[in-house]
Amino acid sequence: MATFQGMSDADKLNDIKILNRALFFEFRGIWAYRVAAGKLSTSEVGKVVGELASQNRGDHEKHQDLLKEAISGLGGTPIQMENNYDLSSFIGRGEGNVDSDVNIAKLALALEVAAASGYVADTTQLKSPYLVELEAGIACVEAIHAARIRAAFNALGIRIPVVPNAVMSKSSRDDWVMKIDAEAGAHPSP
Repeated sequence: MATFQGMSDADKLNDIKILNRALFFEFRGIWAYRVAAGKLSTSEVGKVVGELASQNRGDHEKHQDLLKEAISGLGGTPIQMENNYDLSSFIGRGEGNVDSDVNIAKLALALEVAAASGYVADTTQLKSPYLVELEAGIACVEAIHAARIRAAFNALGIRIPVVPNAVMSKSSRDDWVMKIDAEAGAHPSP
């Protein structure tokens, strides 16, 4: 691929490693949205969460294709999707679960924030300007996913800022995620 001409083998290997890490997280997001879809209720909340999840999953599937193409273009081999992914670190921190529609949305939010901040951090390590642009662009879409989930909470009666911090990064992560045990505004009003 002409985009990667002139890159050293070491730089290509560096970028392949970073892109495969990003691909892992895209696969995890796709898997999580699929698993959660089967656990959503048929309530209004479940339907809203399901529709948003379907749209976000579609973007993740496009991201996976872009990442696979870039990895192959660098001469690398894309990792394969696993059958299961471990979400216990998110669940253990109280950042969602698969036991209710609202908690599924909180888990999706935590995954989207992790993806966006991970892409932001990874762009600083990439050697190819083309891949910096690609990952930065994907980070923007992941941030949009997070904001859309937060907006959906508002539409369902859970009042929270759609954009709680002017920056989305690993250091502002806690501003963006929602804890299960958060009492204020934890459930929509009747």
